[in-house]
Amino acid sequence: MGPVQVLVVGFDQPTFSGEVLAELARLKAAGIVRLVDLLLVTRAEDGALETLDGSTELGEDVGALVAAILAQPEGDAAGDPGVADANQAVVEAWSLADAVPPGSTAAVALIEHPWAIPLTEAIQRAGGRPLEETWLAPDDLQVLTALIAQRAG
Repeated sequence: MGPVQVLVVGFDQPTFSGEVLAELARLKAAGIVRLVDLLLVTRAEDGALETLDGSTELGEDVGALVAAILAQPEGDAAGDPGVADANQAVVEAWSLADAVPPGSTAAVALIEHPWAIPLTEAIQRAGGRPLEETWLAPDDLQVLTALIAQRAG
């Protein structure tokens, strides 16, 4: 399996038309990403998280993998110490409650990046390992776009 990203997308007023799932299907067909699982949650104003029924297009047990991964106690991943070490880092660094603001709905997706398998293997053969992974925030992305435009101009 390739690197798997936990992507949490917030919705103030969700309108699930199927457009996002169609795009994920297109990306899967192109070998870019694969939606491993998807969990829909809502967070009440008092902070309580509740799961919502998912799309029947994804199968009966949609959300079960996300829920199982996020419910792992620190350092426990089915008794596999290698997985436990990696899982512990995720649990310590990230919390669903921190990611979803009160009064909102979110989709929590496990997205595999098969395109990155050869890159990951090359990094490992070179004796390297990822130390941090993040996405630029929208404001930072605007700054980067402006810097690239300046450089090109």
